[in-house]
Amino acid sequence: MTAQSIETTATVAASAAPLDMSRVADNEPVHGAEIIVPLNKLKASPNNARKTPHAAATIEAFAASIKAKGVLQPPVVAIERKEDGTATGNYLVTIGEGRRQGLRLLAKRKSIKKTHPVRVVLDTENDAHEISLDENITREAMHPADQFEAFNRLAVEKGYGPEEIGTRFGVSAHVVRQRLRLASVAPELIETYRAGGLTMDQLMGFAVSEDHDRQRQVFDRIAQNTPGYAVRRYMTEAKVELDERRARFVGVEAYEAAGGVVLRDLFTEDGAGWLEDIGLLDRLVQDKLDGLAEEAREREGWKWASAHFDFPYGETYSRVYAQAVERSEEAASAIVALSEEYDQLVVEIEDAEEPSPERDARLEEIDAALQAYGPGFAYTADDLARSGVIVTLGYDGLARFERGLVRPEDVVVEPQGETSGEEPGADSGAGGGEAVRGEETRGEEPEADEGLAPLSERLVIDLTAHRTAGLRDALAHDATLTLTVVVHAMALQTFYPGYDQTSPMSLRLGFLGLERLAPGVSESPAGLRINERGEQWRARLPAKAQELWSALLDLPGSDLLDLMAHCASLAVSAVRDPHDRRVGAWAQAEVLATAVGLDMTTTWTATAASYFSRVAKARMLEAVEEAVGKPDAERIAGFKKADMADAAELLVAGKGWLPPLLRTKPAVTPDASGDVEIEGAGEGEAPAPTGDDDAYSFAAE
Repeated sequence: MTAQSIETTATVAASAAPLDMSRVADNEPVHGAEIIVPLNKLKASPNNARKTPHAAATIEAFAASIKAKGVLQPPVVAIERKEDGTATGNYLVTIGEGRRQGLRLLAKRKSIKKTHPVRVVLDTENDAHEISLDENITREAMHPADQFEAFNRLAVEKGYGPEEIGTRFGVSAHVVRQRLRLASVAPELIETYRAGGLTMDQLMGFAVSEDHDRQRQVFDRIAQNTPGYAVRRYMTEAKVELDERRARFVGVEAYEAAGGVVLRDLFTEDGAGWLEDIGLLDRLVQDKLDGLAEEAREREGWKWASAHFDFPYGETYSRVYAQAVERSEEAASAIVALSEEYDQLVVEIEDAEEPSPERDARLEEIDAALQAYGPGFAYTADDLARSGVIVTLGYDGLARFERGLVRPEDVVVEPQGETSGEEPGADSGAGGGEAVRGEETRGEEPEADEGLAPLSERLVIDLTAHRTAGLRDALAHDATLTLTVVVHAMALQTFYPGYDQTSPMSLRLGFLGLERLAPGVSESPAGLRINERGEQWRARLPAKAQELWSALLDLPGSDLLDLMAHCASLAVSAVRDPHDRRVGAWAQAEVLATAVGLDMTTTWTATAASYFSRVAKARMLEAVEEAVGKPDAERIAGFKKADMADAAELLVAGKGWLPPLLRTKPAVTPDASGDVEIEGAGEGEAPAPTGDDDAYSFAAE
């Protein structure tokens, strides 16, 4: 008799009264009979074809199903016999080992007794190993679509929630929610999935939203090989991701409290989600920024405050800076002592094997004492009275405060001293109008009887020209002082307003605002390092331009060089603007990059947003082939552009790939024979492209 006939016999026998186990022991066993056996008398069969143990989740599912509905299909058993052929009183489970383990799990949890009666079907004719194999092979698993539609029917017709369904089938409530969400996909898409026209990954992408119209629109757009993550992106392209800067700034809780709807993805491990009401989100962002700006104005005493999503680069602002707070010698000494003690305690805590409540308490005391002294730098009352603060939203989702900004109408222009060399208060118009320009005054000197009349403008120019020549000659013999003059001119332009740039050196730095050209560049690793250096120098330099010279004279040569490097670096531009084709400057920028060993992998990464979505598909394939190989490039060659950009980002991630424009040409050194040798290039290897090809510079995005 086959396994199928045993199951049929068992079904028929289920309607009859089960045989008592003692009768089977006394008389000849009846093949196909349904009997009652205590759970502790059921044993695993050594002839079971399934040698790989059931997964814990599978046993959990059996236990949950049995607890809710009982054993719906009796296990098939064989009589365990001794070597002499006599029965041991135990039964070997040939079919239904998972059910036996589910029952044992319930007994272990005290839900049933160890002697719980179990209905089984006795098999005395078939080979135990063969019917076990038959049971595991000759069956077809339920189609996933049937499964999640069946779960949905339980939810609709019986009102079961995810927790109840999960309990009855031994799966988590989250898994049930996933299957119910899949059941909510448009019916025609589910039928396409049944027919093999969609993959489960694609179906999960559609299920991110329950909007059937949107699902149908996206289905009409995608190709057969469109990956699931691309489907998900199409479904949510008009929504804001949870990790977008506006969402992080406002917070999901505040957004939902204001009535916003959050779309959750049940099929990703990171719990991705999207905010659907963009108008509401923008209003919440602006309201929060406005609140922070007004709070800063009231708390810190600014004349004005404003809030913007991004810094208003179209406006013109000058700036004032915080100045070091003057403290008494006693206060300064106390701060130094407290700071040193604080640092020492931190070192001791890090080295200690066990925590020390005493040290922690002392750290809190020191911190409170230092806070009581107030900040080391503060704005003057005059500066606060004419300047303000702008609050913007950073790319990391945090508010940015730009303090000390002075609007054009609030700029105070300090009077400049006379340049003609006359005494203060002298009337330059006295003496019959001697101060006239040009050749008309060449060689003309004031009459002797005119007294101390002002020098003519022409004579002043003549004399100061000679003075300039002497100054240049003398300065050329003092390299250190020349360095100070250069740094003074640079620092004036870098840190002080235009009306205070009073250096005698005609040195002009051109500062190009990169944020307007590439939004977010100031938040890049390089941009953050530049801003940090600038803030450190602002804290060290005096607040007034008139005091800068004396401050620079006190700096050691190494600090002067560092300050010059910071100021000069801000005037460097390697931007290739098609309206400013300075080919010579571009070439020199390449030479400079090689000289400093520029490695752009430390500050830029190729992503869909930063590169791939902005170039042609051929460029994407070129990048993938260079980064990971031709097979991967060929695999994504048929993707649509948006899908290809996402796929390219994933493939090149962590490979250190750079587009030619960002690659640095290796340094070259002459060998002993005078030939040029490329550092870092192996035999037969060509130097990496450096981006000199204009096709990379101005290709249409």
